[in-house]
Amino acid sequence: MPYRRTENVVRRLAEREQTILAAATAMAAEGGMAAVQIADVAARAGIAAGTVYRYFPSKTDLIAELVAAVAGRELDAMKAAADLAPGPLSALAASIATFAARALNERRLSWAVMAEPVDARVDAMRLDYRQSLAAELEMRILAAIEGSHLPEQDARVAAPAIVGALMEGLLGPLAPSHDDDVAGSREAVQAATLLALRALGVIDARARGLVAQCVLPLSITSPFQGEVK
Repeated sequence: MPYRRTENVVRRLAEREQTILAAATAMAAEGGMAAVQIADVAARAGIAAGTVYRYFPSKTDLIAELVAAVAGRELDAMKAAADLAPGPLSALAASIATFAARALNERRLSWAVMAEPVDARVDAMRLDYRQSLAAELEMRILAAIEGSHLPEQDARVAAPAIVGALMEGLLGPLAPSHDDDVAGSREAVQAATLLALRALGVIDARARGLVAQCVLPLSITSPFQGEVK
């Protein structure tokens, strides 16, 4: 009979893969994609380099999976925040603010995942991530338009424009640094969310109310804190 892995074996293999990914993610958060080297990731994860290669045949494979894992996690967080909102406009604001807060909190990792030059294959995955972000925002914008909360506009243009504004305003090389400055980070998230809502046509008083409603409760803490020592 062919060998069949037991549930315990499958679970251990999955746990080891997640340990490797967590180590790679932590290193990317500290030093960008250039810091993600197989030998260093293995040491961080407490395993042999050969074991890493069994799961990820090359550095590109590891980084590609890292991008996919972070992208999925951040999109899930955006959707969860929006789904808890009481209405379509609040959902849009919550989605934008959640992305902004989480991205700014892990600014180096976020930039590495979304824009840092790496490899053509990884670039394709990063484009998928940005397209998924735009698609999520487009859906929320359309819902707000349909509910007469936003003026008529082309959501296919507006959504990627908002993604670009958030990336450049919070993560890009021209964005101000807020390292170890919780108050400054919160103000930056508020400003970016307010900018996005104004750009979409929300009147200023309403936009400010939405920002206070969805940004102030957000905790500016690392989504990756504690995963890897």
